[in-house]
Amino acid sequence: MEVVGLLFGFICLIKGADFFVDGASSLAKKLGVPAVLVGLTIAAIGTSLPEASVSVISALHQNPEIAISNVLGSNLFNTLMVIGCCAIIYPIHVGPELKKRDIPFNVIVSAILFLVIAFTHRLDRLVGIGLLLGLVGYLVYLCTHTKIEKEASSEKLLPTGKIVLFILGGLVAIIAGGQLVVNNASAIATALGWSQTLIGVTIVAIGTSLPELVTSLVACRKGESGLGLGNAVGSNIFNILFILGASSAIAPYTINMQSVIDCLLVLVVAIFLWALSRNGTITKKEGIVFVLLYGIYSFYVFWR
Repeated sequence: MEVVGLLFGFICLIKGADFFVDGASSLAKKLGVPAVLVGLTIAAIGTSLPEASVSVISALHQNPEIAISNVLGSNLFNTLMVIGCCAIIYPIHVGPELKKRDIPFNVIVSAILFLVIAFTHRLDRLVGIGLLLGLVGYLVYLCTHTKIEKEASSEKLLPTGKIVLFILGGLVAIIAGGQLVVNNASAIATALGWSQTLIGVTIVAIGTSLPELVTSLVACRKGESGLGLGNAVGSNIFNILFILGASSAIAPYTINMQSVIDCLLVLVVAIFLWALSRNGTITKKEGIVFVLLYGIYSFYVFWR
């Protein structure tokens, strides 16, 4: 039954992402905003909801290992696997907003998180509130510094009702599919005798990041590389500022040394992405390097 549930979860993710990308892309064109803004906001928040639910519930249940390892593992997966796989399929054009604003901001929030947990080994309520305020400031900046450019287009857009239906229905399918994958994969992993930390950084992190992977791949296949890259980068920012902010504000917890190391790796790959994005394009070869690096990280996680 777990295998059947796993397969059904994948189907929900794939079809949900297909509908969501169509709806989000039409919304962006109808409002005259860049698709990358939709990726950084609606898509990033929507596809990060599985991580949010898992981490907040884990913190409330006094299980910080899964809460923190889920976010760190998801960010590594988003950067190395999601962006890497997208670049392998279709080279990603990095727009000026992502290159100058969002990717550097991802580095900044990753560095702040690392410095906090490296020196304190703890996420308390004050830090959590600070992270949440950082998210509010970021979203306000995005909304107030985005140029609205409505242009005449011969492309037939979805009607407003269908756009809302596609976005909401797609999100529901994505979240439900992610939960099915996580629950069934975790049951299989537990039966194999894996620890909660290992499950958090691998099965749970990958499972809750499948919405980002599927949404970004579908977006790139449809020629919306800005939406795909914005979704991955926005999810990383949202994971740190909202998920860790909310979970630690609700229930402060201590961070173990393994998570400190994982946080350092999150910072390193964020800097690596920033360095590569400065050329304006993430190529197929660079995508292969990203995927290989995730393979090395996976080997390291199982070895430790």
